[in-house]
Amino acid sequence: MKIARYFILIILALFLAACGKGEIESNMPEKQVEDFEFTTQDNETLSLEDLKGQWWVADFIFTNCTTVCLPMTSNMVHLQSKLKEENLQEVQLVSFTVDPEIDSPEVLKEYAEGYQADLSNWTFLTGYDFETIKDFSYNSFMSMLAKTPDSDQVQHTIRFFLVNPDGVIIKSYLGDQYEQMDVIIEDLKKVL
Repeated sequence: MKIARYFILIILALFLAACGKGEIESNMPEKQVEDFEFTTQDNETLSLEDLKGQWWVADFIFTNCTTVCLPMTSNMVHLQSKLKEENLQEVQLVSFTVDPEIDSPEVLKEYAEGYQADLSNWTFLTGYDFETIKDFSYNSFMSMLAKTPDSDQVQHTIRFFLVNPDGVIIKSYLGDQYEQMDVIIEDLKKVL
């Protein structure tokens, strides 16, 4: 009887180990990203449908930002470097501008080049008006956007959002904190 129980425990342990993929502990309610189709830095389009089947990390920035976008974009560069280092280049990075009136595709491309972003898996999006991105940010990512009175600055979230292959946001991270990029990498290793 003891041998049978021991054998069953070994089989169960092997089965659970074979299941492989771990789970990421979420820190927010899972939310489906709204359908979208926006313009890239290369004047092409990227849609939610294009990202289906892939893990991706999203953030909200703008090129004229004088505060949090600087460390956020630097951290996204670091994250992209870590993704390559860990052989996780299939993960997509998506930056939505919150200042679409200024951030044309050409401006975003120049911004990306200034950070030496590898555009093979990092896309910068524009091609909408402020109200559209404001609604999209709130409805999809539960994040408020607001124009700052008497200024050209926009208040926006500093979070990076991890989105699963079904387009569901499963976790957020503080995008202005360098060490959070390692947390994103560790979470991605659990599921890829």
